[in-house]
Amino acid sequence: MAADVERDRDDLRSIAIYQKGIMVCILANIIIVGVQFLIPKQLRFALALVALAVTVAEVVFIFLMTTKVYSVGLAVVLGLLTLIPLVGLIMLLIVNGKATSILRRHGIRVGLMGARLADIE
Repeated sequence: MAADVERDRDDLRSIAIYQKGIMVCILANIIIVGVQFLIPKQLRFALALVALAVTVAEVVFIFLMTTKVYSVGLAVVLGLLTLIPLVGLIMLLIVNGKATSILRRHGIRVGLMGARLADIE
């Protein structure tokens, strides 16, 4: 999509919701990395299952957000890149930055955990 596209409120609301999902995934990644050193070895399998669930959520949110702010082709590529551990985190940060710039350009304040949905209604 072109950078100067005017977006309707439903589109902006979707971007804000997907951004919140991406922010939760980023936070979950940080927590998982920290927790892996603190839990006993017997619980690491459970943590790996949680990490797998977070990875699936990352792919979904990256795909949904990228279809809103870029294109479907790029959404597929970024979704696949999200499966690579460190690259996935970088993809989350890049797409989150794009979402933040779109929301701010439309006069919506974006905080630490994304935009307030009440500002979009």
